[in-house]
Amino acid sequence: MPRTTAHRTAALATAVAGPLLLGLWAAAPAQAHGAPTDPVSRVYACSPEGGADAGSAACRAAVRANGTSFAAWDNLRVADVNGRDRQTVPDGQLCSGGLAAYRGLDLARADWPSTQLMPGGTLRMTYASTIAHEGTFKLYLTKPGYDPSKPLTWSDLPERPFAQVSNPALTNGAYRFTAKLPADRTGRQVLYTIWQNSSTTDTYYSCSDVVFPQAVTEGKADSTPATGAPATPATRTASSSPTPTPTASPVSAGPSASAGSGATPDRAAAAPESTPVASDTDGSGPSAPMVAGGAATVLVLTGGAALAVRLRRR
Repeated sequence: MPRTTAHRTAALATAVAGPLLLGLWAAAPAQAHGAPTDPVSRVYACSPEGGADAGSAACRAAVRANGTSFAAWDNLRVADVNGRDRQTVPDGQLCSGGLAAYRGLDLARADWPSTQLMPGGTLRMTYASTIAHEGTFKLYLTKPGYDPSKPLTWSDLPERPFAQVSNPALTNGAYRFTAKLPADRTGRQVLYTIWQNSSTTDTYYSCSDVVFPQAVTEGKADSTPATGAPATPATRTASSSPTPTPTASPVSAGPSASAGSGATPDRAAAAPESTPVASDTDGSGPSAPMVAGGAATVLVLTGGAALAVRLRRR
């Protein structure tokens, strides 16, 4: 076969394989993922891995508004924010991070799957991560009087987080740390978590709906959930951490604690066994789907090259 014909054959093989290779590359997930699983975040609760929570009325409405599922629950991130959160994420879009692919999370509802917490108690955060990265977690709690029937805005959050923690250890697929909760919250609130990576340019945003007992009356706390919060399994109690966890550094001074270290677990909100286990390395390696895509890429390239050689020998 003439040299020019062989070159044309190789070019044809590349043209046929090119779109397939691009598709495989595009299908490979990005790295450095994560989201809270306890207190459960909206994006995780409403994902295919959210269990019973995914079938709640709020999650069904969120998926309809979103136009697609929240299968990529660990990819709610915005690049190059550099701490300019309030300038980057618009009011009313805090739970989606301003990303259209997660807009269903911004619905103003009082029946999102939630976690029961105690005012002044200890928050035990479990933040699942599929790739290990360094960074700082900043924890905000909506102000007293927050109205869940209205879109969440920056004015609903204090200027400063009530606690933050940097570079906690990644163990068994999650970052785990504790923080002291403000003692003056009652009813339904939103725990807003910002994870600003220092090893990448990404910042992650998440909303976890939480419920505190109502104000103390005649020496007893009213443990009835806030108005609109159904007394169903959608409202869970905070889980206890079986192992010591890093303690977040308090950022803003609050009232002294008037309660214990949290409610006794009833329905544990820890990450289920299906939570992806992260690599404890530097996160530079590809995830399993990316490896599979790379293998398919090698097969396609090998087949194309073999075809070109065979045609050239004729």
